[in-house]
Amino acid sequence: MANNGFWDEIRKIPPVTRFLCGSSLVVSIPAMTQLLHPYYVIFMKDLVVKKFEVWRIWSSFFLGSTGINYVFEIVMLYRNANMLEEGAYSGRSADLAWQLILACGAIIGLNLPLKSMVHNRPLTLCLTYLGSALAPAGTQTSLFGLLTFPLAYLPYALIGMDFIMGGPSAAAQSVTGAIVGHLWWWLIFTGSTSNVNAVPAPAWARAPHWLRSMVGDNGPPRFGTNSGVHVVPPRQRDAQTNGRSTGYNWGAGQRLGSE
Repeated sequence: MANNGFWDEIRKIPPVTRFLCGSSLVVSIPAMTQLLHPYYVIFMKDLVVKKFEVWRIWSSFFLGSTGINYVFEIVMLYRNANMLEEGAYSGRSADLAWQLILACGAIIGLNLPLKSMVHNRPLTLCLTYLGSALAPAGTQTSLFGLLTFPLAYLPYALIGMDFIMGGPSAAAQSVTGAIVGHLWWWLIFTGSTSNVNAVPAPAWARAPHWLRSMVGDNGPPRFGTNSGVHVVPPRQRDAQTNGRSTGYNWGAGQRLGSE
């Protein structure tokens, strides 16, 4: 009964979020426990093209760091993905999956000149940027519980911290994710955040039939869903918090450096 309850809870997680977090666990835990050498999961263009080791494209997005840092990484991945899938993409998981595939392809393309072998940080920045862009104007977030600022600035704060802790190369990789996130928002949502569910996706951004059959949808769109990073529109903040700042407390100890 306990096992059934556990899997029932897992199945409640939206499919794309479940796939992303499951992929992260499948790739990162064997590497952390030294059951699998990271060499076999990093992105190497020559091995992908000449040896047809195509799994490296997928695994390079999910190889995380070690120790407690990984906990913060997967929590951020879960919150970002879940916020999108239960918010702007509610009932349209297949479209999210397809657009995420396109975004990952763009991330790889932008990272080829940088010779990046791991792409989980650009993926995190991409999802963070998109979620921040779709949040109501004036939404606040908290970094480490110390500094409160508009959620729209969060991607830039993360890039800045990557530069401080990982140097120019780490920041450059994060910038590629932010660029793809901006293009995603601009091309799909055409700059509108007033009612993101009402913006029709271009034909090329809609999931093909085979992917829609594989992923399915979560049911009818649920407008105004709050999930993931907790955000409160400015017009509601005073009534709900009596003037206190709101937003997600990002905690402490999160690795923001290079991979």
